[in-house]
Amino acid sequence: MPSGRTGMSGGGLPRGAGLLYAAPMERLMGADPFPARFRGGVIALGNFDGFHLGHQAVVGRAAELARALGAPLLVATFDPHPVCYFRPGTPPFRLTTLDQREALFAAAGADAMVVYHFGAQLAQVTAQAFTTEWLAGHAGARMVVAGQDFTFGRGREGSIAFLVEHGQAHGLAAEAVGAVRDGSGPVSSSRIRDALRAGDCEAAARLLTRPFAVQGIVQHGAKLGRALGFPTANLALGDYVRPAYGIYAVRGLLPGGRVVGGVANLGVRPSFDPPIELLEPYFFDFSGDLYGQTIEVQLASFLRPEAKFDDLETLKRAIAEDCAEARRRLAAG
Repeated sequence: MPSGRTGMSGGGLPRGAGLLYAAPMERLMGADPFPARFRGGVIALGNFDGFHLGHQAVVGRAAELARALGAPLLVATFDPHPVCYFRPGTPPFRLTTLDQREALFAAAGADAMVVYHFGAQLAQVTAQAFTTEWLAGHAGARMVVAGQDFTFGRGREGSIAFLVEHGQAHGLAAEAVGAVRDGSGPVSSSRIRDALRAGDCEAAARLLTRPFAVQGIVQHGAKLGRALGFPTANLALGDYVRPAYGIYAVRGLLPGGRVVGGVANLGVRPSFDPPIELLEPYFFDFSGDLYGQTIEVQLASFLRPEAKFDDLETLKRAIAEDCAEARRRLAAG
């Protein structure tokens, strides 16, 4: 079954594109029965958090093979991330939610996303069992494509070389894709997280091929922004990595597909008590009720760190200056 989707160059969305309204795609749980139409497929296998340039290369190669074989393309991911199981106290680090990954995989041409729930059961599955029973047997995969450094199975004993050796007898081929590199080394999720923690949105966007974006449901707050004349749409950060606290130029993708510019405070609002960690975008030239609706906020550029102001008038002047600078940077970028 060849893919009915049109893959994009590089495997990702165009820069600035949002993920809320991507074409729907079937989501399969790895332990559930596989529909017959997806058996015999090519599986791109990895965590794919962020779906950066390196991940896009893996899925892009899998898409090429699927087209050549006339087979369905499936992209498999693990959720929760294995780190959350083995090191449960790890601070939030995600670059994408499962819904965002699904939209990205769909834009890259996948016919379905396969989600392997990572918990106590999967943590004990050997590399041999995952290869022969889960991939070749249960999913009926014809071929697996992964990054050259991908490991799997109990004790991380499995690798692409392991898949090549042990999958062959079960009709399962495997191929490794080398790391994508730039002038600073291999592209990785860790580099992107480091860039965001340093407030370098531009570097993160280059590696992701799109701005880092927080997607969530707008929640009620103390309405402090409204009192200042700058009403905000408040989002919890959840499991996302924490970028540098501060003020950002942002773009918002709103229900209905409207894209608006804005400025946002990301952090704990040091001018107000009690400190509450939020992403609080104020959208330019927008008036409407977003409470309870899902929006996406893309961090375009870091303007300045958070600061505490002695009075509201000084704070209002600072926000007005931030708005002017955000408009300038969004227009330039």
